[in-house]
Amino acid sequence: MTSPRSAVSRSAPRAVTASPIPDSGIELHAEPGHLIRRAHQVAVSTFHGTHGRQITPVQYAILRALQDTPGMDQVTLAEKVALDTSTTADIATRLESKGWIVRELMPRRQRSLTLTAEGLAVLADMLPKVAPMYRELLAPLEPAEQAEFLRLLRKFVQLNESAARSE
Repeated sequence: MTSPRSAVSRSAPRAVTASPIPDSGIELHAEPGHLIRRAHQVAVSTFHGTHGRQITPVQYAILRALQDTPGMDQVTLAEKVALDTSTTADIATRLESKGWIVRELMPRRQRSLTLTAEGLAVLADMLPKVAPMYRELLAPLEPAEQAEFLRLLRKFVQLNESAARSE
């Protein structure tokens, strides 16, 4: 008797390709996790070189999300910027203490977050520098490589987010 799984694999053969990751002996500087961490360090360094250290990339992401959707609740904001709710609450508290956002209590103990005039001014100062910053970050790559790199990053994040949600 043929199992359903073996019947499927015989009827729809998949191309088997060798993984670029060896079974053993991978050098640290070739490990995907290490490379992703280093790329993150480069991106954060470029961000701070452009915008200074008064704001972090995560705080910027939160301000941008609130610019796009004023009055968003903290739980939805956490989902939108891919953070856990505790971290989002901590960052929101810091942004509120800087005077960049206002948090208002909603029914069922949720909080609505809105940018203040000062928060909007911070973004207004940052936004013209964002595209040049990313051009600088990607400048070592040829234009076609930049497009491919961004496409693969989006795919990598999307597929891994989908896998995490289905677990």
